[in-house]
Amino acid sequence: FWSDHGYFLGEKGLWYKRKAFERSARMPLIIAAPGLRQGKHTSKPVELLDLYPTLADLCGLKPPANLEGQSLRPLLTDPAGKDWTKPAVTQVWHNKKSWGYSIRNERYRYTEWLEGKAGRELYDHSTDPNEVTNLADIPQHAKTVAELSTQLKPFVRLKPHKR
Repeated sequence: FWSDHGYFLGEKGLWYKRKAFERSARMPLIIAAPGLRQGKHTSKPVELLDLYPTLADLCGLKPPANLEGQSLRPLLTDPAGKDWTKPAVTQVWHNKKSWGYSIRNERYRYTEWLEGKAGRELYDHSTDPNEVTNLADIPQHAKTVAELSTQLKPFVRLKPHKR
């Protein structure tokens, strides 16, 4: 079972979708299949593009090599995900000119608008799950911002000026 993410209904003063906040990007995902333990939960972020490779894997099929997603079977068998390091990436469009790309790992969400030229956001979900305090411009978080920005770059494909 999976669902679409919802609309903002006044949270953060917003009333629609297309935002790179957790409340807009996160959605429920429940997977049940023969041989999987029931009632387990993981805090690791995943993406919907991981569903096709997961379903193929659970059916014993080899997914096409050109898929960007990867099977969630490792998380289904070990919800602690000791070896799962894949982040979740969100792409959003805003005001007909700003593209936002967000990368989410287990601890942080980092977002760049227009590749950082129109702003950056960093939220620490271990201390700020509601994404209230933007840490991107605080000097002690510069290393984290640099690391996440580097991780995000391969996912930034469609540039606003090429639309």
